Amino acid sequence: MQVAIAGAHGKVAMRLTRRLAGRGETVVGLIRNPAHADDVRAAGGAPVVCDLERVEVAEVAAAISGSDAAVFAAGAGSGSGAERKFTMDRDGAVKLLTAASVAGVARYLIVSSIGAEDPPQDDDVFSAYLRAKAEADAAVQASDRDWVILRPGRLTDEPGRGRVRLHTEPFHGQVSREDVAAVLDALLQRTAAPLTLYVNGGEDPVEEALEECLRRARPAGGER
Repeated sequence: MQVAIAGAHGKVAMRLTRRLAGRGETVVGLIRNPAHADDVRAAGGAPVVCDLERVEVAEVAAAISGSDAAVFAAGAGSGSGAERKFTMDRDGAVKLLTAASVAGVARYLIVSSIGAEDPPQDDDVFSAYLRAKAEADAAVQASDRDWVILRPGRLTDEPGRGRVRLHTEPFHGQVSREDVAAVLDALLQRTAAPLTLYVNGGEDPVEEALEECLRRARPAGGER
């Protein structure tokens, strides 16, 4: 399997890259800063400089061509203003989504956020971030890709436990970036689309938690 990851130098993305590469999968890591290439390479990915805020869709499509799945794990970052929440967290996600369609990449996974299901409308930067995520998620849901939207609670850098709580309805909490990467990894190993999932720390092993969510999401008597 070949997986293209946008925001490949990010904390979730690097953890996901190590998991995938460790299992022998091919990872194409899209990065904005060329100085990050060695870090992505050390994690097992093949870095490609591709700034989603600047390049055209055709360039992104060329970078991810041949991939089985695209993962949007990029973001403007905590120090950015409201404008970049929309140019990166929304427009960057939509550009990768469009490129996936152009390149024939069937699967699309996006790391979103709790709160995107009902974002506040005030002028706070975090509110703008949630609105940007909500608009990106809406584009994903309207697309023809096999999509999964993953909405974690507050992210931490604590060691992963391999145990989470997953649900198709919103709930608040916190979760380690390592465990978010573990959930993304598990999702990539199975057919689970279309699906919107919320994740926080919990007591269920990742695989069991995911299987239970998929069981609940399947139509009665049907397969996914």
